[in-house]
Amino acid sequence: MSRSPLPVRDGLNPSRIRQPDTGTWETTLDYLLERFPQDAVRLREKVAAREVVDEKGVGIDESTAFAPRRFVYLYRDPPVEARVPFEIDILYRDDNILVVDKPHFLASTPRGRYIAESALVRLRRDLDLPELSPAHRLDRVTAGLLLFTVHQQARRGYQTMFADRLVSKEYEAIARYDADVATPTVVRSRIVKERGVLKAREIDGDPNSESRIELIETHGEFARYRLIPHTGKTHQLRLHMTSVGLPIHGDNFYPDFYDVAAEDYSNPLRLLSRVLEFDDPVSGETRRFESRLTLAWPT
Repeated sequence: MSRSPLPVRDGLNPSRIRQPDTGTWETTLDYLLERFPQDAVRLREKVAAREVVDEKGVGIDESTAFAPRRFVYLYRDPPVEARVPFEIDILYRDDNILVVDKPHFLASTPRGRYIAESALVRLRRDLDLPELSPAHRLDRVTAGLLLFTVHQQARRGYQTMFADRLVSKEYEAIARYDADVATPTVVRSRIVKERGVLKAREIDGDPNSESRIELIETHGEFARYRLIPHTGKTHQLRLHMTSVGLPIHGDNFYPDFYDVAAEDYSNPLRLLSRVLEFDDPVSGETRRFESRLTLAWPT
């Protein structure tokens, strides 16, 4: 992918739009207006201000001809968002990586209705790190350790490390206590996540996911569990806890979905990314990071 001619602005990457292989539009603006009719007024304003540029960073105007298969770049207007009222705790920073504790309810990266209110955008803006990039992701409702690369040259090594499962991960979760559920136990299943469907699901077939579940302590009717994933399927730990009869407290997806208002922070998912351990792909040294967050017992 070619590098954008526009820099990160206010923590956000510019949008990259590919013009189709063929078309009858006379100008690039005609194409953009047809593709994004709801943004017609702002598109005309941005073109007039030369804020829409081609691959070389040259601003297009109203007469710029439609160019098949060419890219244009522009800054989209982010939606107005209420601030997620929790802070990011910075645990470690060097020339290559940044490790933080992400709070519950804060998205890792811009997505859907959460754009500026994401860990990536906040950190880029607050730390003046425009090339900051996530090496992996956590669900918005999961708290704990999140590792970013500080500059573009460092991305591949750390992202590949996570993709190749070279990182040891430990999570903690709170769920109900059931003496009939033997622990420790290992859960293996085949998980699929269909595009556009909110929930993942387990189906028959060869397992593609594996998690170890260990009991740490009990607290009345609840217990704290250590979860060790050996694979990284979407919602894997949430599904596996549900499959043994111990759905994680505060999970509004599993076993049954129920709606929660976006600004309702009263009952967080009791799931925490507690430990990341790996051999650093740059220095070769073994690194181990532990979260400083704790999960609150349900009341």
